[in-house]
Amino acid sequence: MDSEEPGDDAGDVDDDGRDLDDDREETAEAVTVEITGLSLYTHHGVTEAEREVGQRLVLDLRLDIGETDATITDSIDDTVDYAEVCQLVALVAQQRSHRTLERLCSTIADRLLADYELEGVWVKATKPEPPIALAVDEVSVEVWREAEG
Repeated sequence: MDSEEPGDDAGDVDDDGRDLDDDREETAEAVTVEITGLSLYTHHGVTEAEREVGQRLVLDLRLDIGETDATITDSIDDTVDYAEVCQLVALVAQQRSHRTLERLCSTIADRLLADYELEGVWVKATKPEPPIALAVDEVSVEVWREAEG
């Protein structure tokens, strides 16, 4: 015999059967989107060999979207499509070679701020196998940029 326990359905209801979520005032909320571990094969580095042969680079991103209606509307049109962001970052990271990770992170941050309505962006680039003679797990560089105006 099927019996439905209170609270088994998707939304909570009060004794009168009203959806409790309806009582919550719906206002836009600040949102941060984080992307971690975007692994790309790139050609960045100080030495000509690094730029010619290339190496794996891991990117982490934090996009400060600010207040967004997506928390109410549940619509991708009201937020940032992180799949699209990953494609753009891959394009920027693989489009041209930079000597320093600082310049690469800065270029990515500038492009994200130009293409999306963000309050700020944080970009971290990590070389998991840095070409140095000593034992090091990884090296990374971080850049934080806030939108102007």
